[in-house]
Amino acid sequence: MTATLIPTPTPTTAAMVPLVAGIRTAVERHVGWAETAELVAEELRLHMPTPDVLTPEQRLGSPDEYQGHTLYVEPDGSFSIVGLVWRPGQLTRIHDHVTWCTFGVIQGVEHEELFDADLNLVGESDNHVGDVSGFAPPGDIHRVHNTTGKTAISIHVYGTDVTRSGSSVRRYYD
Repeated sequence: MTATLIPTPTPTTAAMVPLVAGIRTAVERHVGWAETAELVAEELRLHMPTPDVLTPEQRLGSPDEYQGHTLYVEPDGSFSIVGLVWRPGQLTRIHDHVTWCTFGVIQGVEHEELFDADLNLVGESDNHVGDVSGFAPPGDIHRVHNTTGKTAISIHVYGTDVTRSGSSVRRYYD
């Protein structure tokens, strides 16, 4: 199952302004990907939006697959903010990314599985509302799954313009 990414950015709400400014400052430090992911994760912890950054219709998700809604793209393409909506049972394929990524859960629970280069399961966690994590390639092979009976929503920040690339995924492994 792959996500439908809605490429047109949703108008930035006032609640997103501090988050965007903080991410911009972190990215402009021009440090390595792993450190950038950590800096952006801290900004996401400080300025975590609520589910109402998505419209009521967007928060419903799709019965067919999880959906991504582009919330913001930095004009220079250095980062994008995407809201992902996961109905019960929806999951990603095992994948990695083209760049650093940071995410925070704003509704529900997301189960994440981490894999090594041979696709051996090396870790897993349940991420609850308020949990934030970040990572950078290499070593970012994972899968996300909504294992609960309620819709989950997360905010993802990618170090690329997802409206140009279509996705932050570099490769699928399954």
